[in-house]
Amino acid sequence: MKLLSFDTLRTLSLPCDYRIKPEQLFAYKEAIQSSDFVLFPEYWQLNALVYGLGAKVFPSEASYRIGHNKIEMTRVFQTLCPANTPDTLILPKSADALDEILRQLDYPFVAKIPKSSRGEGVFLIENRNDWVRYYEQTDVVYAQEYLPIDRDLRLVLIGEKVIGGYWRLQAEKGFYNNISQGGTMMAGRLPRAAVRLVEEFARRTRVDHAGFDIAMVGRHPYLLEFNRIFGTAGVNTLIGDVSPAIMDWLKSQLDDDKPIEPITPRPRVSGRRTRLRRVA
Repeated sequence: MKLLSFDTLRTLSLPCDYRIKPEQLFAYKEAIQSSDFVLFPEYWQLNALVYGLGAKVFPSEASYRIGHNKIEMTRVFQTLCPANTPDTLILPKSADALDEILRQLDYPFVAKIPKSSRGEGVFLIENRNDWVRYYEQTDVVYAQEYLPIDRDLRLVLIGEKVIGGYWRLQAEKGFYNNISQGGTMMAGRLPRAAVRLVEEFARRTRVDHAGFDIAMVGRHPYLLEFNRIFGTAGVNTLIGDVSPAIMDWLKSQLDDDKPIEPITPRPRVSGRRTRLRRVA
């Protein structure tokens, strides 16, 4: 299997034939086309690689498209698993939207800036001043019900399987569970309902590399979001090297693409045919 990587740090443990910078895309077109998989390109490269050069990318195209921003992601959640999606309103920014959200959601609720990660661009809205402050910073209004949790789950998906995960406990300043915002990691049992939800989502959408954030309210899992490129601090500490899982997935995808070879009929032996004797 021939691999080309656009992200050296993420693929140090993988047997790549080429490791190049994203801006070298056009200088390595032949190498890209001869590779079985192109690993971890940047989003801006996707159309050129997939539609221009016919490359197979990992993470999958679905991982890029659905995971590109919270609006795209949430609409897929609402379509496939509405019972596992917090009540969410997404509206164009307008004076009407400012009041419409307040008519439908009670304080406190959560507001997000669609293209953000690492817990940035997420706001706890407890009063109208909080709401106006958020509204002035966003281009699209994204508001979501507040779930009564003090921790959430990070589940790491490779291929169609959750290979591990951990709990993220709320930061001392409250509300935020992200490690980058002061949250802390804790090993613990992974609820089967959450694992099943993520794996079924992956199977239906073909998202194949992501860190999913799951809120457990009682025994019921809610999909909050996923990150196609997720932080490695918790992964390295509590899960370990994911490279073997990536290689197993890529090999399985390569095997799936191999044409089924026709069955070669056995040559007929000339001469008298031998009849099978019936055993009484």
